[in-house]
Amino acid sequence: MRILIVDDEKLARDRLRELLSDIGGCTVVGEAMNGAEAVERTAELNPDVLLMDIRMPGMDGLEAAMHLMGMENPPSVIFTTAYDQHALDAFEVNAVDYLLKPIRKDRLANALTKARKLTMKQLQEISQARKEPPARTHLSVHLRGNIRLVPIPDVIYFLADSKYVVVRTASEEHLVEDSLIHLEQEYGGRFLRVHRNALVATAFIKGIEKSPAGTWQVNLRGTDKKLEVSRRHTAGVRRWARNRPM
Repeated sequence: MRILIVDDEKLARDRLRELLSDIGGCTVVGEAMNGAEAVERTAELNPDVLLMDIRMPGMDGLEAAMHLMGMENPPSVIFTTAYDQHALDAFEVNAVDYLLKPIRKDRLANALTKARKLTMKQLQEISQARKEPPARTHLSVHLRGNIRLVPIPDVIYFLADSKYVVVRTASEEHLVEDSLIHLEQEYGGRFLRVHRNALVATAFIKGIEKSPAGTWQVNLRGTDKKLEVSRRHTAGVRRWARNRPM
């Protein structure tokens, strides 16, 4: 069994290595210190099981697991956590393997024996059970079975295109299956609705101006593309432009 250890604390990673060595029958193929690194190392090392902490800086373990669900053959995941019992109820209800820190050898051995694949439904229900589900730090783009992580701060705009949404950064475009409504709910504080089919990152807005046709449009940093402001959203966009922090 090939195992990837994911924890931001070196002592915790070392402790898991010791326990796994005592248990035997498995190989630690690598380590990661946060969720984004876990996704990258999983694609590189193809482990069978991730032993992954939940609370980590940046991308946490739950978000990383959600991104991994897009792989053709995702690994099994056993979460390691210091959550209290109330927070763990959601894990137990959804039959998700977890190990409560400090981790005991017999409990780890048992979890490895019954390691199972997660489903997106399980992860979503666990995430929703948290008091304040955090917004994702990245979007995952699936390319020929591999995962590309796109940091949210790099996104200039989201543009609806048929059943997909175009994600535009300064260097490239990607397609994701998230809906604009869901993205607006998740990142409403960072993006401004300018059209029924467009959300724009306020950090990339240079200004607004009238087009030759007499409609308003948004000028953006990082791209020459100018996005049209619909009549319905003109008042809100102009109000934002007047009140934007300098």
